[in-house]
Amino acid sequence: MSVQTKTVTCHNFIDGSWTPSKTERVEASINPANTNEIVGYVQNSDARDVDQAVKAAVAAQRAWRKRSGVERGQILYRVADVLEKRAEEIAETMTREMGKTLPEARGETARGVAILRYYAGEGSRKIGDVIPASESGALMFTTRVPLGVVGVITPWNFPVAIPIWKAAPALVYGNTVVMKPAQETAVTAAKVIQCFEEGGIPSGVINLVNGGAEVGQSLVNHPDVDGITFTGSNDTGRKVGQLALARGAKYQLEMGGKNPVIVAADADLDEAVEAVISGGLKTTGQKCTATSRVFIQREVYNPFREKLLDKVKRLQIGSGLDPQAWMGPVVSEKQLEKVLWYIEEGKREGAVLLCGGERIQDEGRKHGYFIQPTVFEHVTPAMRIAQEEIFGPVLALMPFDRLNEALEMANDVEFGLSASIFTKDIGKMLSFIEEIDAGMIRINAESAGVELQAPFGGMKKSSSHSREQGQAALEFFTSIKTVFVRA
Repeated sequence: MSVQTKTVTCHNFIDGSWTPSKTERVEASINPANTNEIVGYVQNSDARDVDQAVKAAVAAQRAWRKRSGVERGQILYRVADVLEKRAEEIAETMTREMGKTLPEARGETARGVAILRYYAGEGSRKIGDVIPASESGALMFTTRVPLGVVGVITPWNFPVAIPIWKAAPALVYGNTVVMKPAQETAVTAAKVIQCFEEGGIPSGVINLVNGGAEVGQSLVNHPDVDGITFTGSNDTGRKVGQLALARGAKYQLEMGGKNPVIVAADADLDEAVEAVISGGLKTTGQKCTATSRVFIQREVYNPFREKLLDKVKRLQIGSGLDPQAWMGPVVSEKQLEKVLWYIEEGKREGAVLLCGGERIQDEGRKHGYFIQPTVFEHVTPAMRIAQEEIFGPVLALMPFDRLNEALEMANDVEFGLSASIFTKDIGKMLSFIEEIDAGMIRINAESAGVELQAPFGGMKKSSSHSREQGQAALEFFTSIKTVFVRA
């Protein structure tokens, strides 16, 4: 395979310095839209690098926690300004490295800026309450203190937003951070860390170690790491939780989804179709909140299906840097093979393929991991394509007669992250809110929307039942001290 000349080698960032891995191993980060292009080279580190980073974080934590929340917030404001200044460069790197379209990458980078500014403001907000004491003349109150060193393990699908929405609250509440990004997007992660460096973060307060499973396991197992926040697959998440629990570390897991959309007979079908396409197929379906299953009331099933297919078949698929492309490639060959396997499994189990389902290998796209957006019908709830997270551009259509039937099918999975309904009936809305097993409820809106100022997380096997983002982040990244003072 011919490759582009090496562009950049990204080192680990430890104790304020860009440091080669002790392994002296690097691996290429490949553009999934053109596998002949190497975006950069990243370290393939091991436990020694993790230990060095954790030691730096431990050494820096005491001075960092002694700073006021306002002072820590001011640094985050500066980091936000740097990220905003470098937004186009970072968005383009994200598109080249991960595959999402440039407009999506720009939006995600802008979201990273907004998250930093939100949590910078958190440094000025209250961290405790006064509680009435049982004794006259006594004072009782709560305050919050940082956990210490937090390990941050992030996925490839949102390589700017997710690392920032974990690191920013950890930092503003007084923790130091050791981050392990996904190898597929480690070049983008390095550019994000450069923004922290340029923004004046003190040495050792945030550290970056690139590598595979050994790095993640070493970080989770390290005795000086007080908390682990993880986003990724359910299999890996379960292992992270078990390892953290075994040594008494605090942990937070955000994992998979199999997110339903219910379309009632009274819904605005055009609005519902647009939301299903956007929620299910943008970022090539590689979102934990992506729409996967669509339940349509039988009397509007056919018109909904026809509207949906008409629009899906006209979507432009190509490199995320192409202004005409609406959807880019999946992130890797491994992910492509997984999605194609599920499509074949759906056909084998008896689902009917309405459109898509093939890899795109024509001239101009033959060197990329492109796949046609795919729609199935005659899907039953027990099929694997209706039960398991595919993480690709695959939609399963299922008719229903009564709302309680749709709710029962929607809940009949092991996940409970996001769910939405399209209806004008307030009674149906209220029933949906009450009955659906999901942490994120959306009414007349796509399943994939997440507000940075609101708690984010799922039920069942979608999470560890903790919440990220908004002021809910305070719960994970700090511990409560209750103080009693007798005069």
